[in-house]
Amino acid sequence: MIEPGLSTSQIVIGLIMHNIPVFILLVLLVIAWKYEIVGAIAFILAGLLYSARTIFTVLSSDLPWYLGLAWTLTIAGPAFFIGILFLINWFKKERG
Repeated sequence: MIEPGLSTSQIVIGLIMHNIPVFILLVLLVIAWKYEIVGAIAFILAGLLYSARTIFTVLSSDLPWYLGLAWTLTIAGPAFFIGILFLINWFKKERG
């Protein structure tokens, strides 16, 4: 956790730790640039996993349902959109 009073190295480690999912998606994006089907599967799967985790968190706590919906639309929505765009591009390349 990044909190006031931490040293610079602790803050850098915290930033790196919190950005591990971003680094993973960045590697997948580089691979997907060449193989669109990898991007389609990876980003749609990432959206599904985040949605499932969010639904589980909301159902197992006292959080209101609309908060989970907002989180899902904000985070998983773009992942689904990117995955669908990769899928469309893959279909177009297969036909042409």
